[in-house]
Amino acid sequence: MNHPVRRRPALVTALALACSVALTSCTAGPATGPGRAAASPASADPASRPDLKAFYGQRLRWTDCDTEGYVCARLTVPRDYDDPGNGKTFVLPVARAEAGKPDRRIGSLVYNPGGPGAAGVQSLEEGMDEAFGRAARDRFDIVTFDPRGVGASVPALTCTASEDEAEEEEPEPPVSEGVAPLHPRTEEERTAAAEGARAATEDCERHSGGLLRHVGTQDAARDLDVLRAALGERELTYLGWSYGTSLGTAYAELFPRRVRAMVLDGAIDPSLDWSQRMLSQSAGFRRSVDDYADHCAEIAGDSCPADSPDAIRALIEGLYTRAEREPLPVSEDSSYAEYGGMDATAVLDAVSMAMYTPEDQWEPLSRALAAADAGDATELGALDNEGAALTAVNCLDVPHPRDLDAYWAALPRAEKAAGVYGTAGVTAELTCRGWPSGGRTPHRVDADGVVPVLVVGTTGDPSTPYEEAVSLADQFPGGMLLTYEGMGHTAYGRGGACVTEKVDAYLVGLKPVRPGATC
Repeated sequence: MNHPVRRRPALVTALALACSVALTSCTAGPATGPGRAAASPASADPASRPDLKAFYGQRLRWTDCDTEGYVCARLTVPRDYDDPGNGKTFVLPVARAEAGKPDRRIGSLVYNPGGPGAAGVQSLEEGMDEAFGRAARDRFDIVTFDPRGVGASVPALTCTASEDEAEEEEPEPPVSEGVAPLHPRTEEERTAAAEGARAATEDCERHSGGLLRHVGTQDAARDLDVLRAALGERELTYLGWSYGTSLGTAYAELFPRRVRAMVLDGAIDPSLDWSQRMLSQSAGFRRSVDDYADHCAEIAGDSCPADSPDAIRALIEGLYTRAEREPLPVSEDSSYAEYGGMDATAVLDAVSMAMYTPEDQWEPLSRALAAADAGDATELGALDNEGAALTAVNCLDVPHPRDLDAYWAALPRAEKAAGVYGTAGVTAELTCRGWPSGGRTPHRVDADGVVPVLVVGTTGDPSTPYEEAVSLADQFPGGMLLTYEGMGHTAYGRGGACVTEKVDAYLVGLKPVRPGATC
């Protein structure tokens, strides 16, 4: 039977489930590093702009966080860098884990855990500083923040009404009935997909319309420089996972001479357009689900939902097919209950999300798949994850066509490259069709004068395929590539001692990684 098209943001994109850092007191790091170019004139320093002086002149006031062992502060940044004096701002939460050896402290190491949409402060308070190597934790304050519009940022993005707003709003008309297959082929199916995407865009515009144009990565990178100044650092030491690599790349392009050291783990290639990026990621998820089928027994043991790789693949494909006909049943307390169960896109999203950390997620995924196959998809629904900021930043950062035909024309190519993961990726991108457009366009990195940047790539990464790490390292002047041969998303903090030692040696001592380095 047909079922209502579910109003939901775009398909999962690079959401790093990695670690976090914290902020430190004011101590400047080294003024030089490998490949350091001459300092830029003071007149070129963004902090010298009179209209930004108040923001760059902040000093963070630290108080204890809700979680013992961390200190927190708040940073104020202009909502619109073209008009910073208009009185509109974002107030961003910041958190810090202090250096283990304060007498040998180098400075602050700022990180972004990914997303777009991951809240840095929450990740730190959940212990993500433990993902950093001992050498890094000893020598740096580990610092993180919630990017504009994310987490406890004030204001924060939302695509849903608050309880008070919901009571005041007129009831929405019922969502039109229509099928929601992973590969829309008929006019009816494509109309339903387009209408669902349009409704999701309108929800975000209705509840966060004034913010949508101000949450892109370019603005977040400028916030990162205000944070650097507020920490008292002349140069930035930075580590970004997944989406955090986009943030780091943007910072390096805007402030190349402000970088002391930069690690980009789980790289996103800025030269790819919307369809190239979608195809790259979709193919990565497809390969990773094949890896799950092939290696489930090694990692999940008796939890595997079937007794052979082919049987596991058949079970997953069978769930997709069943969910295209009718939503998979869930319990009344499931977030999917209001939609009548999990549709095929929701099932695919849940499976894809579980590819990020095989060591943590494959056992729960295996149990959830077995339960869904037996008639209860509640556990599978609990694995899914999404957020308004993820959609907002991706749509703003990467230009998307307005013409529906461009998306339908991409379907055959996507199916050939990645099967249903590709076709579902195309329809997910439809949400961006009506989104406000930002000023960024696909381009190769332009960061003359930046120090050698270390890019880390995982050969079996589902969300940010290894090929993008190779490309990004090549685009940076003096860029270095560290290859981790393994499965899952990102490497630092989960790729073993080899990765940790090489990354920490670079962060602490600015030791370069040799060409061809592999762990």
